[in-house]
Amino acid sequence: MAGGVNGSNMTDPDRIWNEASVRLRAEIGDGPFSSYIAPSAVRVDSSGQLILVTPTAYARDWVRKNALRRMNELWLGLDGLNRRLDVRCRAEVGSAPPALAVIAGNVLDATPRLAAFASPTVPPIADGARAVRAAGLQDRLTFDSFVEGQGNAFALAIAKQVASWADGHFNPVFFCGPYGYGKTHLLNAIAWEAQRLRPEAKVVYLTAERFLSTFVKAMQDRSTAAFKESLRSADMLLLDDVQFVGGKTSTQEELLSTLTALIEDGKRIVFSADRAPMALTEVEPRLRSHLAAGLTCPVEAGDRELKIAVAQNRLKALSALGVVQGEAAPEVLAQLVDRTPGSMRELEGAVNTLAAAAGSRLATVSVDEASILLGAALRGGPERRITVDEIQKTVADHFNLKQADLLSERRTRSVARPRQMAMYLCKQHTTRSYPDIGRRFGGRDHTTVLHGVRKIEELMAQDDQIARDVEALTRKLRG
Repeated sequence: MAGGVNGSNMTDPDRIWNEASVRLRAEIGDGPFSSYIAPSAVRVDSSGQLILVTPTAYARDWVRKNALRRMNELWLGLDGLNRRLDVRCRAEVGSAPPALAVIAGNVLDATPRLAAFASPTVPPIADGARAVRAAGLQDRLTFDSFVEGQGNAFALAIAKQVASWADGHFNPVFFCGPYGYGKTHLLNAIAWEAQRLRPEAKVVYLTAERFLSTFVKAMQDRSTAAFKESLRSADMLLLDDVQFVGGKTSTQEELLSTLTALIEDGKRIVFSADRAPMALTEVEPRLRSHLAAGLTCPVEAGDRELKIAVAQNRLKALSALGVVQGEAAPEVLAQLVDRTPGSMRELEGAVNTLAAAAGSRLATVSVDEASILLGAALRGGPERRITVDEIQKTVADHFNLKQADLLSERRTRSVARPRQMAMYLCKQHTTRSYPDIGRRFGGRDHTTVLHGVRKIEELMAQDDQIARDVEALTRKLRG
């Protein structure tokens, strides 16, 4: 239980969600929590109904099936007003009207991936920046708040060059790297700065998911011409998480056409993805080739020094908001960083948890007390790299198989399903590409790995036993 919460008689949704999130993560495990709960946010509609808004219908269905009842048990145990949570996906909510305000992003994921729902408290901006604001950029993701380190210095320099509208630029610019290390931050910062420098320019920022949903709706409404014009009239187009267009032929064709038209007109284009363009094997070759034609710019995982700077930066921001007072002791920050391996989002989430629990006592919190306050938000040891070999051995042992069985040609259900589960875990917990994973599983083709990963993702939302197995294996792998 996170500290700093006054018993169970609370009415502040921020604090309720903070504590409920810590408990829920401890109960369902990091894997399912990070996949389905962390990217979501709690909102309230005009009737006062609390809603957990998930980024996709798939995530909504998983939450509804596997976590909603427990979430409501936790919420009702903490909420003095006895309110209940409902769950909807972003498409059901649509573009948020004034009555649907953000209550709280997940405290364990400081930058929720709900870019289409920007904070309503955006400072006044020029008319020319309306396209940026409507696209849902996050106010705090600017160059000023970006922490530079060894792994992202080159990416930051390129981002600033793009934002300055400098001549002699590469086009498109493609930022790639692990989830949660600053790609979305850079795209947001580029858009804000580019619009500030040229208020009359049309800057369009979209997540790939919003690109897909908007395109599908345009086809349904027979308004594809207007959709195309809205993109091709842009002076700068920024598309985040482009890997999610993979496997959808019509949207890939539209993206390729848009990309070609903008390049021919000399417009600026920026993309991000979790892999380099040519590693996006689910994307059609022609589109991959165009994505790779400009500058591919890696955003690498941060070292310890950068992570400590990020934690300090986040605490300064929370101090300016009045959430905390004073500064955390260096040894407290060091412990927090060492016991929070993974993305910067997870680190910022742990900082948020510490801040919410400590408040005005932050400067006096000791290492031992911080460990108690953070509880399940901290993992139990220093960062450890999980390998394909370790995953294979862990899965084989879990299902009473031999590691060689997972690499064999056997296709019986008793072997094929654990093999797919191992492939899924390799994709989740290593940086290996689909082709590389396939090679490590007896020389299988990358399409076999992709099918296996997607099959497990599908089954986790339908089969409680599969979800439990994945959760148990994730716990074993993370110690």
